Amino acid sequence: MIKSMTAFGRARLEGEARDITIEMKSVNSRFFDCSVKLPRSLLYLEEKIKSYIQKNSIARGKVDVFVTVENHGSDIGEISVDEAFAARYIAALADLRDKFSLKDDISVMSVARNQEVFKYTKPEEDADEEWRLVSSVLDGAIESHRDMREREGKRAYEDITAKIEHLRAMADEVERISQCDTVGYRDKLEDRLRKILGDNAVTVDENRLLTECAIWADKIAIDEELVRLRSHFGAFYEIAELPEPSGRKLDFLIQELNRETNTIGSKANNAAIARIVVDMKGEIEKIREQIQNIE
Repeated sequence: MIKSMTAFGRARLEGEARDITIEMKSVNSRFFDCSVKLPRSLLYLEEKIKSYIQKNSIARGKVDVFVTVENHGSDIGEISVDEAFAARYIAALADLRDKFSLKDDISVMSVARNQEVFKYTKPEEDADEEWRLVSSVLDGAIESHRDMREREGKRAYEDITAKIEHLRAMADEVERISQCDTVGYRDKLEDRLRKILGDNAVTVDENRLLTECAIWADKIAIDEELVRLRSHFGAFYEIAELPEPSGRKLDFLIQELNRETNTIGSKANNAAIARIVVDMKGEIEKIREQIQNIE
């Protein structure tokens, strides 16, 4: 199933001691890239959250996760001043002031901007219990995020399939024109050669003449390219139904579609086919843009 890499998900748990809110947003990326913003008290969960998301949510894409904790109980911890660090820090500021004759604006607020001045003492808690709470909210955010990815993926699938069917119709028209064009080209070439040979009093070898005309007519034939093109159309539906992420495979398939279309354009010596090929390449480029956002 096709899923979009662009989505947003949110979940919230309201408890007696704290409320936990987790938001996930993602955009397209060639690889998995996850950034997690956590309160200081939960920083130790960063890698665990990244691993959990990659395993249970998204295999490819740039993901930003925001974890917010609102404490409203008595166990929020204690904040104190790291006096040794603060003394050295203020002394360094004073030294900077004196050496460079700077304005003396050392104040409580200017010193407090350096968070290393403070120490946070967290009440002893069960790490497993904390992870249980966070992961339960994370599951909700992942589910919300997944729902949006699937909705966006469905829209992309519908848009791409419409374009694939349009390409199929254009390929049918190219085939119709090409069949007439190839026969006409062979007949014109045969007439032209007979006239040149006759004007120069050269005896015509019928077998050789017909063989050469057939060879040259075959050079502008696009039957093989059309067969491969239709095979790629069918492959799209097969890949799109795979349970695993299919974005990379679809990207490769679009490259093949573009290659066959370019070959058709270069081989076919017909203005009507050339115009259709331009339209086909435009549709393929639109599909490529959609696929860039598919996981």
